[in-house]
Amino acid sequence: MEPVEAGRSRAVLAGASRRWVRGLPWALAFVLSVALLPTTIAVLTADYGLNGAVAGGLAVAQAAPLLLAVVRPLQAWYVVFLADVAGALALLSVGFEERLLWPFPPMELVGYVGLCLALGLRERRRTLVLVWLATAAANVGLGFAAPHGFGARELLFTILGGVALLLGGVLRDRYEVQRRLAEQETISEAERGRRTLLEERARIARELHDVVAHHMSVITVQADTAEYRLRALPPDVREEFTSIASTARESLGEMRRLLGVLRNEEAHGELVPQPGLAQIGQLVEATARTVGPVEFSPCEAEVPEAVGLSAYRIVQEALANVVRHAPGAATRVSLSVDGPVGDGDDPDDRAGGDGGGRGERLTVLVVNGPPPRPRDGPLEVGGTGHGLVGMRERVRLVGGTLDVGPLPAGGFRVAAHLPLTEKDFT
Repeated sequence: MEPVEAGRSRAVLAGASRRWVRGLPWALAFVLSVALLPTTIAVLTADYGLNGAVAGGLAVAQAAPLLLAVVRPLQAWYVVFLADVAGALALLSVGFEERLLWPFPPMELVGYVGLCLALGLRERRRTLVLVWLATAAANVGLGFAAPHGFGARELLFTILGGVALLLGGVLRDRYEVQRRLAEQETISEAERGRRTLLEERARIARELHDVVAHHMSVITVQADTAEYRLRALPPDVREEFTSIASTARESLGEMRRLLGVLRNEEAHGELVPQPGLAQIGQLVEATARTVGPVEFSPCEAEVPEAVGLSAYRIVQEALANVVRHAPGAATRVSLSVDGPVGDGDDPDDRAGGDGGGRGERLTVLVVNGPPPRPRDGPLEVGGTGHGLVGMRERVRLVGGTLDVGPLPAGGFRVAAHLPLTEKDFT
């Protein structure tokens, strides 16, 4: 099934996901056409006594358009409807037994019901109503010329056609609702991913403000106090320091004004100093109390604050995923400072590096095994997996690389490589 607004040349059920469903209308149309064509000729000539040539022409006009109905059901209906009415009028010229159904013999009913089902799956409600009214009008109108009386049996053409139209319309509407829900879910998922990315970027911007603001404040104080700390400064040097302090204050104020767009009323708690490598141990201890022992290899190296903050957040998200998806799993957190990327000594260089010639880097490695016992279902229902978005953003911010993925024996691995030298941030 496909939306009503789709191209009219598309086949009925062409939008179905399964191949056999898309081919089903063609198969049914072929079977009906092949079965009804000789059956109609035989019944009209043998039972009703109609001339063979007339019966053959009516059979072709009533059965062959069923193949067209797969692609253009309304045009096929015009042909079949006119052929059925013409057949009913032709039968008035011959004497047939009262027991035989008139104005529409059984084989015409079967073909017409299949045609109405195709119409219901394809056409608008207004079109379906008009088709049914035309069917009822023709059926009742021919009833006034009935040679053997007219009763409920002769109204099967209208009743069965209406049921087929209604059934097809209901199925089409149901498909439309499901299709729009699926589209909305896809759009919502994309919007959730975009919102998560924007929120993570805003959070990173707020955190970086607290890091950069400290250094800008130090620059301002040093420049302001230079004339008091350094004796016998020439006037031009003193003026240079004053200009540096003024520029630093202006830059700091501009950054704070821009940050006001990102902060909200609930963000005041983020004004506290941001965590770094020294706080990762506390994070590991808190996680160990929740999921069990966590092996931790700390690193005492001095790293830029932005790198330390990114490392802390990456470990925080990785451990949160362990708590969500593999509680109780053996977990290892490792921090180390490696040499230039591509030196070949560290296997992680080959996994996450992107080329040689770069300086020292901080390697953050979080590896967990499979959970000790299988669970009936996920600890959290409806997780989006957008935590990896934040990891990638933080790694990209400092010009590093990220390697994440499941392990062959079960579990998960997160390896981030964050450059430490200033030239690697460019």
